[in-house]
Amino acid sequence: MHIRPLQQSDRMIWENLFNQYAEFYKTSIPDGGHENVWQWIFDHDNSFWCDLIVDDNDNPFGFTQYQLMHRSMSGSMVCYLSDLFVTPDFRGQGAGRALIDHVFEFAKSNNLSNVRWLTQDFNYAGRRLYDTYSPKSDFILYSNNV
Repeated sequence: MHIRPLQQSDRMIWENLFNQYAEFYKTSIPDGGHENVWQWIFDHDNSFWCDLIVDDNDNPFGFTQYQLMHRSMSGSMVCYLSDLFVTPDFRGQGAGRALIDHVFEFAKSNNLSNVRWLTQDFNYAGRRLYDTYSPKSDFILYSNNV
């Protein structure tokens, strides 16, 4: 397996993986959401990226999406790992770790001091992996639709 940038020709594959990711988190992508995110990824003025993890035949089975984030208390930018997904058949084979390490390498190569991400409490398998990087923080997320 290896990781490569998302390409314009990957649109349908990406949408399928993105929908599976949303389904895992018991949600769905709203109307227009796919198009908005797709535009972010390919807008060179937008600090938002997507990379696929693929098998030896270039068949994608997971992705990560990440972006720059302002960190006001340090006066610097950090990397926010927005989304991470591996299809169930490939879980437990190191793909998730490879994707996280890939984002860490991006951060290091861009002189970013930190990578942050969130997950839901019930994502026990993911949390076992994430806990190998660092313990969970004490922060609690509040999110309100307006």
